[in-house]
Amino acid sequence: MALTLNLPTASGALAPYALRGTAPVKPDAGIKFNRIAYSAAHVVADPLAAVDPWLQAAVDWDATIAYRRHLFSLGLGVAEAMDTAQRGMGLDWPTSLELIRRSLDAAKDVPGALVASGCGTDHLNLDEVKSVDDVIRGYEEQMAAIEALGGKLIVMASRALARVARSPADYERVYDRILSQARQPVVLHWLGEMFDPALAGYWGTKDTDAAMDTAIGIIAAHPDKVDGIKISLLDKDKEIAMRRRLPKGVRMYTGDDFNYAELIAGDGFGREPTHGKSDALLGIFDAIAPAASAALGALAQGNTEKFHAILGPTVPLSRHIFAAPTRFYKTGVVFMAWLNGHQKHFTMVGGQQSTRSLQHFAELFRLADAANLLEQPGLAVRRMKTLLALHGVDN
Repeated sequence: MALTLNLPTASGALAPYALRGTAPVKPDAGIKFNRIAYSAAHVVADPLAAVDPWLQAAVDWDATIAYRRHLFSLGLGVAEAMDTAQRGMGLDWPTSLELIRRSLDAAKDVPGALVASGCGTDHLNLDEVKSVDDVIRGYEEQMAAIEALGGKLIVMASRALARVARSPADYERVYDRILSQARQPVVLHWLGEMFDPALAGYWGTKDTDAAMDTAIGIIAAHPDKVDGIKISLLDKDKEIAMRRRLPKGVRMYTGDDFNYAELIAGDGFGREPTHGKSDALLGIFDAIAPAASAALGALAQGNTEKFHAILGPTVPLSRHIFAAPTRFYKTGVVFMAWLNGHQKHFTMVGGQQSTRSLQHFAELFRLADAANLLEQPGLAVRRMKTLLALHGVDN
């Protein structure tokens, strides 16, 4: 008998929904990917902590690190303490550094596990940042702390820099200083304003093409210090254009949660191997980890058709989770973790479980089922019914 429940529709009415019951795909064991793939991982809040959720971050460390071990087991790397983990959106710098430390420790037990960690300026009080030198000192402080743990850096976009910079030259100065000091090649991060409105005009201009010129120039000045760049602009044509301009050996890590399947598959064009395809550093890989792993395994075996057959159905779900206001996408990621039994509750740092509507969750549930992403359908239905009941919907 099919599992059924009543879900709200776009009109506000209730309608019965029967799960399709297709088992989630399971990745083959031991396959080496031919793309580097990082999942930007979420944190599991501690719902029993005596804190004010809007003001203080309380993390369930055991559940949080257990999820990272789950990602490692699927062959995925972890992009740690990024915006998916609510960095700068509920998760403060001291907690982020502890998260980085614990994640790096967990990776030591997993041969070949990849961890790259977010280095930013979010510990600075924006009202006290007066100059580019203040931003440089902020980056250097986090950089030193992460590198002392042996961590690889993801140099995150800085709200402070976007606030005080007056021209592209200010960005060039900051990144020149940081890259020249890096102990190992870093990943740069260009986060669009749809993810964080405070980053509007990053690289010193609101003209995306001119901003790209500045970013490319910075990378070209330090090609040995840049592993790659992650861009999250939700514009596949911009990503492809930038990918084909990167210096030899520098990777494009797609952060496009709308078009990742075709960008990872690639088009094969360009003068360098890295010009024809994107690697991945994606928040959606947290929510679709088993499918992402299985698809990447198929791609590594040369089975592009299977790659798209697995990953293609996840794209509508991702576009829904990352729908505007895009900065609330983390709520959908954590909701998926709860539905699939990776955490016992649907509570978030900062109380951000409240940022999406019941209709949004209902459609997310339908799309997750359509994409074969409900790992324990019976559990998912019970938990969805619990959420519905909290909103006054009986099943």
